[in-house]
Amino acid sequence: MKFVDDLYHLYKDKLTGDEEDALIIINGILKDFSDEDIKKLIKDLTDMERFEMFALFLYEKFQLKVREEGVGQTLNHDDQPDFKYFH
Repeated sequence: MKFVDDLYHLYKDKLTGDEEDALIIINGILKDFSDEDIKKLIKDLTDMERFEMFALFLYEKFQLKVREEGVGQTLNHDDQPDFKYFH
């Protein structure tokens, strides 16, 4: 994506290798974007880029939900210890 390439070239000498760098840069830039700017960026994406963007968005949202709500425990037969129940 040209926008990401341009953004990388603009900031590459300032990056520390910390993944928070990207978040700080993206958040700072998006705050200055209008809705129309964002819509244009999305419109200019290829079908595959749009798919990847939406898939990553859903993945992140799902992971956040799992962290917030917790994960239940599913026990299958093969997860159980080998002992017999006596009633």
